[in-house]
Amino acid sequence: MPTMRERVAELERRKAAAREMGGPERVERQHARGKWDARQRLGRLFDAGSFDEIGVLAAHRGELPEEQGRPSPADGVICGVGRIDGRPVAAAIYDFTVFGGTIGEVGERKVARLRDIALKSRIPMVWLIDSAGARIEASAGIDGRRIASFADTGYLFREQVVLSGVVPQVAAMMGPGAAGTAYIPALADFVPMVQGTSSIAIGGPYLVESTVGEKIGEEELGGSKVHTAVSGVADLEVSDDEACLQAVRDYLSFFPSHCEEAPPLRPCADPIDRRDEALLDLVPESPRRAFDMRKLVRVLADDGRFFEIKAAWAKNLVTGLARVGGRPVGVVASNSMYYGGALDVNASDKAARFVNLCDAFRIPLLFLQDVPGFMVGSKVEQQGIIRHGAKMMYAVASATVPKITVVVRKGYGAGYYVMCGRAFEPDLIVAWPGAEISVMGPEGMVAIAGRKMLEAAEDPAALKAELAVGLRQHIDIYRVQAMGLVDDVIDPRDTRAVIARALERTANKRVERPYRRREIAPV
Repeated sequence: MPTMRERVAELERRKAAAREMGGPERVERQHARGKWDARQRLGRLFDAGSFDEIGVLAAHRGELPEEQGRPSPADGVICGVGRIDGRPVAAAIYDFTVFGGTIGEVGERKVARLRDIALKSRIPMVWLIDSAGARIEASAGIDGRRIASFADTGYLFREQVVLSGVVPQVAAMMGPGAAGTAYIPALADFVPMVQGTSSIAIGGPYLVESTVGEKIGEEELGGSKVHTAVSGVADLEVSDDEACLQAVRDYLSFFPSHCEEAPPLRPCADPIDRRDEALLDLVPESPRRAFDMRKLVRVLADDGRFFEIKAAWAKNLVTGLARVGGRPVGVVASNSMYYGGALDVNASDKAARFVNLCDAFRIPLLFLQDVPGFMVGSKVEQQGIIRHGAKMMYAVASATVPKITVVVRKGYGAGYYVMCGRAFEPDLIVAWPGAEISVMGPEGMVAIAGRKMLEAAEDPAALKAELAVGLRQHIDIYRVQAMGLVDDVIDPRDTRAVIARALERTANKRVERPYRRREIAPV
């Protein structure tokens, strides 16, 4: 019988072999594609020496190495718990060098175990996806039992839904995510994608061609440009694996480990009462000229740092994470550089999703208004602007985290409402001098109320401009302040200090809602 020392030596040999992944040749092919291998990614994601792996000796169909025709270390997915900035985080890292990172029965058993650990331990769950989807073995032939066993799959998606809003979920796309693995990012909270190497698609190019006859490449079908700028499935496009893993770490730094914990407060050397003279020149004199609201966000944020989410999609609205006085805050800001800041279908969805995310994890919301309202016309009506706008309205009304509203230039119509106007329970609502709050802009009101007068005028354009000037004084912010409908009109240079103090005093906010079995949110 072997001694314990001999048994331990054998154990170490087996584990060392498993850590070789798919072998030197396949690992080299991975590197040649410009991608790190799974264990390199693991080392960059976690604090050094903090990762505890589970199931390292797992294998395809539970076969021992000597029984396998082709090695399957860890069954193609590295699972375990490590630390990010000292906090525990669970991670499933798909290994493309083993069966293309496909989901095997044993590998999924490991990930299911990890999801259970994340839920019970209340720690974030991260997927690093580089996977061809479900494992289909051409060499195995037709096996009726394996085909029928599909009826006992799909647990991972239901369990992701159970995790939703309990712990943060991140799905980093570092390679393909086809078929089953495409729904992991769809259900996750944050999805970064690596440019040029990652993709998400329900069916890959071969399946698309065989079923619908469309010939298309992987990048055009579901690459990072498609999903960060067109579909809105992903949140951030990054240049390489290193940037992707840093983005995961940065994102998680704003979040608590679970929904019952307060967001992490960081020491801040940036004075909360810092004033920036440039804010006096941020808003153009002409109400028709656009400006970049992100400049204001960076001035307000600690050290000018802003983690923007979905920057390339629905650009007429800016969403992202920042800190003010060391406290995390979710920013929802109008961006007049695109469509004048008017809200459309995609902007409404973007806002609703982000507001729900922040509300789930107790992150306060900061609304920066320069909104002319919702878009109008047959195109947006056919797209369902009312239904999509209702999503944003529902999300903002439902949110119980601290809400702070700054009317920077204008808040018109229902756009004012959904950007957390007075009726939507802001804990503080302030405005800059020159700001306007109204059912619509003066030009619009003149066009509707003075239609007959304009039709009879010799110079309708001149008359419209004259009437609009006269009307503008009635929607001046001092009139709104005189009626007690905003809390204050503030010097723009004091905005950071005003927000910081509001965040501090609302840190223990509680809101009681009437009992209901569940919400019926617009979809």
